[in-house]
Amino acid sequence: MTKSAYARSRVLTIDELSAVSEKARQAGQSVVLAHGVFDLLHLGHVRHLEAARKFGDVLICTVTADKFVNKGPGRPVFPEDLRAEMLSSLTCVDWSGINPDSSAETLLDAIKPTYYVKGSDYANADDDITGKIQAEREMVERHGGKLVFTDELTFSSSELINRHFSAHDSEVNAFLEEMREEVSPEKLIALVNKVKDYKVLLIGETILDEYQYVNPMQKSAKENVLAVLYQSKELFAGGVLAAANHLAGFCEQVDVITCIGQDGYEDFVRKHVSTNVNLLLHTHSSRPTIRKRRYVDPVRMQKLFEIYYMDDRPISTERQAAIEKQLNDRIDDYDLVIVCDFGHGMLTNGLIAQLEEKAKFLAINTQSNAANRGFNPVTKYRRADFVCIDEPESRLAVHSKHGDLNDILTKDLPASIDAEKIFITLGKQGCMAWCRKNGIVHVPAFNTSAIDTMGAGDAFFVVASALTRAGGQLRDVGFVGNIIGGLKASYIGHRQNVEKTATLKSIVSLLK
Repeated sequence: MTKSAYARSRVLTIDELSAVSEKARQAGQSVVLAHGVFDLLHLGHVRHLEAARKFGDVLICTVTADKFVNKGPGRPVFPEDLRAEMLSSLTCVDWSGINPDSSAETLLDAIKPTYYVKGSDYANADDDITGKIQAEREMVERHGGKLVFTDELTFSSSELINRHFSAHDSEVNAFLEEMREEVSPEKLIALVNKVKDYKVLLIGETILDEYQYVNPMQKSAKENVLAVLYQSKELFAGGVLAAANHLAGFCEQVDVITCIGQDGYEDFVRKHVSTNVNLLLHTHSSRPTIRKRRYVDPVRMQKLFEIYYMDDRPISTERQAAIEKQLNDRIDDYDLVIVCDFGHGMLTNGLIAQLEEKAKFLAINTQSNAANRGFNPVTKYRRADFVCIDEPESRLAVHSKHGDLNDILTKDLPASIDAEKIFITLGKQGCMAWCRKNGIVHVPAFNTSAIDTMGAGDAFFVVASALTRAGGQLRDVGFVGNIIGGLKASYIGHRQNVEKTATLKSIVSLLK
């Protein structure tokens, strides 16, 4: 057997590792577990594992599965199977495996190590941005084990990769070098943490996004239409609900004023919002809950066509009056009011005027889509503290198809809406931002290999709104916003919300 084949034979499933651990403990041996990403194996890792081996008789080393590696775009460099094989090829490691869960707690519950070994950078629980080390300690101790730390030579895989194996182009690398010199990860982490206690109100349309997964076949023999074969479907809570779910990972109280129809979707809506999202639902008796059904090729994640189910006429005067009263009763309580205006009839002129007059800090996004293109410009609002739209939306707002985007951002938009800060998202090109005091900045994108862009701009918008309310500088807000947009674009539909922990890990990884 070759060395590589032998190493692969020592890579086991978690169930198999659990059995190995149980057998060792029954034989009176102590079991040591080391767990991490181990993306770029270096001398610091080797010293750490050699020190871990000295704690017991059997050393098991597990790696984080690829889909849970929150180190920023292009990570991990090495896929999970190769990372596990690299570890099992070390003489100090007896067995290795891949943790299929996002948390190490289930892993610890299965293996029940005598010693769970972490590096010295985890010794102070307050420095752990994941906040998980204490829960891991409790799980280890529940089974009679002990959390211990090594104090060996320390390197950073992220720093080595950023310096020598970066997947970014020269422009992004230059920007990151400048950021590393001028901004510490701790400063950005503090900015993100600052919004935790904000009381936030979101107002906008509920949209149920449905994906019908179909396999394209051939053109129909008798008609000029594409035939597809149905596979499966998913229904997501989208629109303002998806935006609220993203923000709920950063702010402890998120209230949502929104409308749905009397068509049986209320239970679904309530079940698919985060526990700290408080829904202030208004129900239409004469119109449906807005649904957008997209037919998707699951192999390429390519959307073939879509169907809208909605009535996008302005809401009734009775419904508007009810929302106006709700706003009057509550709006003074909020640190931040975020308008997710999808242009489907909920945000009437009367509600817009009330929001402009009474919100302490007003953040606005007006979306351009197939149903409202040209009819939902951000310039229908007179003022805002924060505006975030994409490039096509900015051009539509000022009727400038070919104009210079810098002029649109710094001259045309400020002349059309009284806004303190304006962001224009540019997809793979990142974002541009402007404010009256500091002019214009451009922040490049860090993830240019999106899986599904639906909702990425909304995730950027809501978190960037909160960070701007907290006093974040344009560049810092754009940097964190692009991380969040990139994370969201790596998820299919609204299967997963952007998590604060993943955001903080990406900040640290990119700035090492």
